[in-house]
Amino acid sequence: MKREDLLSKISDPSKVWDVVVIGGGATGLGVAVDAVTRGYSVALFEWEDFAKATSSRSTKLVHGGVRYLAQGDVSLVLEALYERGLLQQNAPHLVKNQSFLIPNYRYWDNFLYTVGLTIYDILAGRLSLGRSKYVSKKKTTSYLPTVRVDGLKGGVVYHDGQFDDSRLAVNLAQSCVENGGCPINRMKVTAILHGSDGRARGVKVQDLNGQEYEVKTKAVINATGIFVDSIMEMDVPTHEHMVKPSQGVHLVLDKSFLQSDYAIMIPKTDDGRVLFAVPWHDKVVVGTTDTLREHPELEPQALESEIEFILNTAGRYLTRKPQRSDVLSVFAGLRPLAAPKKEGKSTKEISRSHKIFVSENKLITITGGKWTTYRRMAEDTVDKAIELNLLEKKACVTKKFRIHGYQLNPDLNNHLYIYGSDIQAIKTLMQSDPAMAEKLHPKYDYTVAEVVWAVREEMALNVEDILARRVRLLFLDARVAAEVAPKVARIVAKELGYDQAWIDGQVKEFTDLAGHYILE
Repeated sequence: MKREDLLSKISDPSKVWDVVVIGGGATGLGVAVDAVTRGYSVALFEWEDFAKATSSRSTKLVHGGVRYLAQGDVSLVLEALYERGLLQQNAPHLVKNQSFLIPNYRYWDNFLYTVGLTIYDILAGRLSLGRSKYVSKKKTTSYLPTVRVDGLKGGVVYHDGQFDDSRLAVNLAQSCVENGGCPINRMKVTAILHGSDGRARGVKVQDLNGQEYEVKTKAVINATGIFVDSIMEMDVPTHEHMVKPSQGVHLVLDKSFLQSDYAIMIPKTDDGRVLFAVPWHDKVVVGTTDTLREHPELEPQALESEIEFILNTAGRYLTRKPQRSDVLSVFAGLRPLAAPKKEGKSTKEISRSHKIFVSENKLITITGGKWTTYRRMAEDTVDKAIELNLLEKKACVTKKFRIHGYQLNPDLNNHLYIYGSDIQAIKTLMQSDPAMAEKLHPKYDYTVAEVVWAVREEMALNVEDILARRVRLLFLDARVAAEVAPKVARIVAKELGYDQAWIDGQVKEFTDLAGHYILE
């Protein structure tokens, strides 16, 4: 993952790549890995950092979608459950089995959810993560010591997957490079290039320093999530917008609010949404919301109504109601939904399945879906390019492809477990110099070595890349992340040869950003 080496690969103007992917989130990286492992030459351009937008802001679940089953969307659930099983097999260092408990306050719900989740297990088949079962009130309170007891009639246990989203994105980028691909962050696509026949035949991209490149290709794939419309406009200026962003907000609390390895799932809140409280990196992620927004944004902000909804709903099911002052971090993400045909249509009624569009100029756009189904989305997209005769036919191999970092049975008590097979290299770095083993902050185990590793091996270019998407501190404790920003800036500057002015600029930039993750 040496950025300079990858830049030199795309600098040859005569080279014609098989595939150029625009977008370095879950979908784009998935497409790049699928294509490169089939044997195609692949370049990917991400205008910010890998997983900067939606793909780092999920509920941290690899799941079939219990609520989609309730809506009767069985085909989507089947697909997601199958992909959930494959992802756990292909990235066992990042995807773990997470037990969930639905606390019920009506006897009928015990029956209803036991039956529904048994069907969920049956649909998962041999890739099931464990059987669902009814548990008594006594068992429910022993599994969830902080759940509200008043009126409790028992609960239902079921299993889904839990993961670290942006870490998986980094590992996919590494997998792409290892197989000969060329994924580069901070590369903005400024134009789609068309051949004499009008077809999309390449892209014009601009680097951080203003350097421009023209990259020729057989197939251009637009996988920019909430931003797909802007790329489609580059291809066809009269394109009508088709994506409506839906905002999901999450609050991060101290683990004392849950005091359990079990996650809570509330299947039906006041407005018909689902609420999760999920253990994640020794904290608890609570969410989510589903609010239609007018425009895509790189740094969406949680609305006051969303924050209050989560705090109030969580407070109704926990013995200790969380207050604003308890929130360690708040983050918002925008889902790319196909724009509803009828005004006022609820976001929870819009299908979460992915969709592929092909323009008259043969620009392929993939949108919708979710992290769990990223691999299937990628397979379908590359298959579409083959169907359009843009690529010669080659079989998909990602069902059994081991993602970079693959390691069985990780020690989840060691915070380094997310690095999988790279752990030993990071430990060696820590042993090479006492300064490398220093903690970034006394309250957290993250070390100087992890910052250095992120710069040298994971294409991190600034403080935000590291604290938001490599070690996740911004998402876990935004105030502490702001505290350690100066130290991280100095480490990055030393690695990349930057001066004090760069350090000062980075600290201000990151401190301003962190302010949006802190509730006053």
